[in-house]
Amino acid sequence: MALFNVRVYGILFDEQQRLLVSDEFIRGNYFTKLPGGGLEIGEGTRECLKREFMEETGLDVSVGDHLYTTDFFQLSAFNNKDQIISIYYHVTPNVPLNLDTKTKPFDFNPSQVADPTKEAEVMRWIAWDDLTEADMSLPIDKVVIGLLKKKECYNGKKYSSL
Repeated sequence: MALFNVRVYGILFDEQQRLLVSDEFIRGNYFTKLPGGGLEIGEGTRECLKREFMEETGLDVSVGDHLYTTDFFQLSAFNNKDQIISIYYHVTPNVPLNLDTKTKPFDFNPSQVADPTKEAEVMRWIAWDDLTEADMSLPIDKVVIGLLKKKECYNGKKYSSL
């Protein structure tokens, strides 16, 4: 039976105009994606994103404007019976940014990726001027980055809806 898998992601830029991304090791594969994750039963999309940011980064964030919702068919990268619906919001931190981040992609400790059945995650910043669709692993994230760049939705600190 096919299911819908609803995912919620946040677009967070710092004062240096860098986008926060998550480098992840999942099921023996490496992915760069936007921070966020799966909607749980009984949860709203904004509540989900606040929870996911707290779990992944330790940051308390405010969820701002809706930026994009998937408008095409996308199968899950992990289960070819699930259709992915991803929802993207702008987020801002409620506290000063003090994240443990890496400077190069997939900069895991060897122990984090030694077992392909385990999962690992590290955060990293990408400068707006250097950001491209190719930086993202997941198809919908690529679309969102392309739309942000095409529409120039990030201009300093200002966003607009896609």
